[in-house]
Amino acid sequence: MEQTKRNSSPEWLKKVAQNEGIDPDLITKLVAKGEVVVFRNNLRNNDFEPKAIGKMVSTKINANIGTSADYVNVEEEVEKALTARKYGADAIMDLSTGGDIDDIRRKIIKSVNIPVGTVPIYQAAREAKVVVDMDADDFFRVVDKQAKDAVDFMTIHAGVNWTSIERLKRSGRLLGVVSRGGAITIGWMLHNEMENPYYENFDYLLELLKEFDVAISLGDAFRPGCIHDAGDRVKFTEFILLGELVERCREEGVQSIVEGPGHVPLNEIETAVRAMKSLTRDAPLYLLGPIVTDIASGYDHIASAIGAAIAGMYGADFLCYVTPSEHLALPTVEDVREGVIASKIAAHAIDLIKEGQSNRTEEKDFLMSVARKNLDWETQFKLSIDPDKARKVWERRKSKSESCSICGDLCAIKLVKEAFGDESETTCF
Repeated sequence: MEQTKRNSSPEWLKKVAQNEGIDPDLITKLVAKGEVVVFRNNLRNNDFEPKAIGKMVSTKINANIGTSADYVNVEEEVEKALTARKYGADAIMDLSTGGDIDDIRRKIIKSVNIPVGTVPIYQAAREAKVVVDMDADDFFRVVDKQAKDAVDFMTIHAGVNWTSIERLKRSGRLLGVVSRGGAITIGWMLHNEMENPYYENFDYLLELLKEFDVAISLGDAFRPGCIHDAGDRVKFTEFILLGELVERCREEGVQSIVEGPGHVPLNEIETAVRAMKSLTRDAPLYLLGPIVTDIASGYDHIASAIGAAIAGMYGADFLCYVTPSEHLALPTVEDVREGVIASKIAAHAIDLIKEGQSNRTEEKDFLMSVARKNLDWETQFKLSIDPDKARKVWERRKSKSESCSICGDLCAIKLVKEAFGDESETTCF
């Protein structure tokens, strides 16, 4: 970030600009202002694929994976990472809380060449055995260790302080706090009667992150966990605190993104997103969902994609996928695939109208329409977000004619072409 402030940039940033289809000078200016963040620990090698998040660049997707105390299978977590990458995830977050957390993280980082993020307090809490027995040094020791493993971005719940806790107590929330990192921090503070070390010693935290150019994802500890709690004062208190922390990050040359609301009804999404963008001065916005209803158990990836698409209309930049297992269980490999695909659809829909990306995104839809006009099935499969499933569905009830089995010989496209005597194929954009 400091390099771009001097109107200079590393060579790899030019490659990022090329991948995004924007001018290298523009991305340099956006990074300098903090409106675009590029995930890349400075320990990464040349084979690594940095990812840009924010204004003018394509909407990105993150996939959460990781073990729990109830189920530890390192090989399966690596497979989840590879599956997420295959189907379009731009980043992976290792949220492991069971097993050898260091070994799991290192294997995941080694398995994929895209950014990997973590939530350091999870490991700190697990290693402490009893959460409230952690001391302030434990909060930072894990940050340093994970940065040295080449973690590219970290969720830190630095917006939790005594002011926000007092606001929570008076809020009358139904579900209180549903963020694990937030709950760990609040529990530690209340037991030890001390301020959140990440908030109190925020400058020291920035020193650790800056050494390795690790981006900070300012965690949403007070995100609403149900529709009933959406849009309350607790959440807006955190918005204000995170906005202040973004300013401190930018002053110190540390890249920062901001995390956003969980469960939000459709009519409140615009307000939430615009408020966060305004209070954080256009910091890249990272959203889980928002999930637009509480009753979609088993289908929360769809509820999330609906909210994400709407949030993207108003400025969301980075989508944390949700799987069908959300609220129910640790996701399987297949759940990961479905979660990524749902988020990928939302991200593409956002980019169709996003400044800087709409023209080249629209071309993909145009080419799909051309393939459908030409009844060109191979091209349709190739252009699909999930080519494997598209082909499988088509072959399941393959038509005897060249059309699909919905219409068969009564295919509307074919009938109109024949009626107008149009046998030509469209090939250009």
